Amino acid sequence: MTTPQDNYVTQASGPLEGERRLFIDGQLVEASDGGLFENIDPSTGESAGYAGNATEEDMERAIRGARRAFDEGIWANDPDFRSKCILQLRDALVEEKERLRRIVVTETGSPIALTYSVQLEQPLEELAFWAKMAREFAYEQEWSPTTSRGALSRRRIHYEPIGVVAAITPWNYPLYLNVSESVPALAAGNAVILKPASLTPWSGLELGRLAAERTDIPTGIFNVVTTNTVEVTEMLTSDPRIDMVTFTGSTSTGRRVLASGAPTIKKTFLELGGKSAHIVLDDADLTEVLPAAAVMCAHAGQGCTYSTRLLVPRSRYREALPILKAVFDNVIVGDVWDPSVIQGPQASAKQRDVILSAIESGVASGARLLTGGHAIEGLAGYYVEPTVLVDVDPHSAVAHEEIFGPVLCVIPYDTEDEAVEIANATIYGLAGEVSSASDERALAVARRLRAGNISVNGGAYFDVSTPLGGYRQSGIGRRNGEEGFREYMELKSIGIPSRS
Repeated sequence: MTTPQDNYVTQASGPLEGERRLFIDGQLVEASDGGLFENIDPSTGESAGYAGNATEEDMERAIRGARRAFDEGIWANDPDFRSKCILQLRDALVEEKERLRRIVVTETGSPIALTYSVQLEQPLEELAFWAKMAREFAYEQEWSPTTSRGALSRRRIHYEPIGVVAAITPWNYPLYLNVSESVPALAAGNAVILKPASLTPWSGLELGRLAAERTDIPTGIFNVVTTNTVEVTEMLTSDPRIDMVTFTGSTSTGRRVLASGAPTIKKTFLELGGKSAHIVLDDADLTEVLPAAAVMCAHAGQGCTYSTRLLVPRSRYREALPILKAVFDNVIVGDVWDPSVIQGPQASAKQRDVILSAIESGVASGARLLTGGHAIEGLAGYYVEPTVLVDVDPHSAVAHEEIFGPVLCVIPYDTEDEAVEIANATIYGLAGEVSSASDERALAVARRLRAGNISVNGGAYFDVSTPLGGYRQSGIGRRNGEEGFREYMELKSIGIPSRS
């Protein structure tokens, strides 16, 4: 894999014009009324260009085309063809990787260093996994015979695609999430309508362009529709011709998606917010464990699985604070085109202001600023200082509500039981961490945490083959792996008389 130093893309690599056309029913088209909306570069606060602003008429054409393509076409019944098309899309994305890198950095404000992992390189690698899954998944499985009313029957379990899937994706890791929400659904045999976030439209529209120009995906099977209008987006969640909605974003918006789909009882897959806790046990080596806490500043803290609460034994609290201050004071913030930078701007001025307000709320509730806490002066764009709040009341809003910024809340605890209680005392349950001198001790605590993804002593769970999802109000369902593939299918049980 290349690194930023091997291939240093710069903002000055020439004019960047992202795709503005929608991809609807096999055609790259302007919005029906010619409407556009602005795409803002958050590192400068200036316009980067425009994207098509779909109307209700445009979305209606996408829904109608996807429904027809699924109901009348061969896509659902030809896994080898699906695999071939996904590999074609993978090859096209790889060939245009450097253009995509510039688009991701420009519209997300992500440091370029992150495009050599989850922001770009990782999703390109993952397409091969889904192409293989399409070919090799056991769509029909023989189960043991059963006897009913004195007759012996064979049983089969049959998996088939749900139908038309609407994928509504967020702005923090747009290319990765556009791929991870639409490609598995396509691989499973569904038609897909992708609605990218309005803050990052190009990362989705480029997928539509490449699918149109470089793949054999049938007309109507894949559609990409951008809009900044809530009413147009909500057509996807309420229309009875949509069989499933997959949504990644905030819990508040997830509730709205769920409610909108309820009248038609459509399947809804949700990956929502988090307020993950990292429990540091009293035998941990603080000089080894605590520096990793600053990882949550990557991409300005705009990651749902980041551990934004740090639980430290009260007996070692004073020892921990100077280590944390030194680490956060040395986070490299600034020019997103500089490969040494890990923290860029917040996604928008609104997001920056929400974070600053949350910090103020934390201080008002009794927390103390160890470092940071303000907007960064002297930088264009929407930058917030890496921030550590200490002496945080575990019952306060700042300890319970997702901030989605570079803000760490440090909470002291007295006993292991109290640490587990604090970690579990939120509406969320997406991720968490436990650190100890003993893997077994840390694992025992990890089993008590009500969260879907736990790192023990720095161990990694994040991989395309590993299920990812949350408990409680962090979501419904799992992405990735065979479990994630099944999310996009219906299960049919079949009984057959045994003639033997």
